[in-house]
Amino acid sequence: MRDCLKLEKITKTYQDDNGETTAIKDFSYDFKKGHFTSIIGPSGCGKSTLLSVICGLEVPTSGMIYLDNSKLTTKNNSIGYMLQKDYLLEFRTVYKNILIGLEIKKNMNVKTLAYVDALLRKYGLFEFKDKYPSQLSGGMRQRVALIRTLATNPDILLLDEAFSALDYQTRLLVTDDVYQIIRAENKTAIMVTHDIPESISMSDEVIVLTKRPSTISQVYQISFDMDDRTPLKCREHPKFTTYFDAIWQTLNGGTS
Repeated sequence: MRDCLKLEKITKTYQDDNGETTAIKDFSYDFKKGHFTSIIGPSGCGKSTLLSVICGLEVPTSGMIYLDNSKLTTKNNSIGYMLQKDYLLEFRTVYKNILIGLEIKKNMNVKTLAYVDALLRKYGLFEFKDKYPSQLSGGMRQRVALIRTLATNPDILLLDEAFSALDYQTRLLVTDDVYQIIRAENKTAIMVTHDIPESISMSDEVIVLTKRPSTISQVYQISFDMDDRTPLKCREHPKFTTYFDAIWQTLNGGTS
């Protein structure tokens, strides 16, 4: 499987009143096309900073990013970003919220609107398109946020603690839902999370970072060898506990 996103010795240093603070140091990784990768690490280690660098919201202090073997120097429309909160505009309908990205990019045309319509129908939102966010459950709002991100048809999805605002039961259901949609749309996904079970259940690989300045401590390849894999089914698999124990030990300074 070929690489679609390559990070080469990415370092991000901030200047403040006390001098320099390095959030990320010499981060290198090749993300595979169609894979779901989770990034997990201690609080404040620079996980979200890494996503901001990837999508072009922040410029790395040093290092290079390649997208499909081409150097990435500015924000790229092939990368979509799904944040912790859904940030739906309460005065706009579901449909109008989903169109925001296309409006900003000035890419409203017959083809893109047809794609939005297809997404709405395929993922059970068409009958809710004229509703307002306040009329939706937390899980439904998150699905709308995902479809809004997909509406611009990015190749890569970045998810920054995208389910952390949900209660535990809703979170389990939504991760299953989001996982199935991302797989069905054949997207490459990179997710930042503090939740070890979430990272294991959704991912093809889990990258564990060290404390700041963060570097890669360990990469775990995740495989459950099951048909019709879903996050909920993965949590019940015998290998799940083995992965959890290994990642937990690495996060807490042990060796796997």
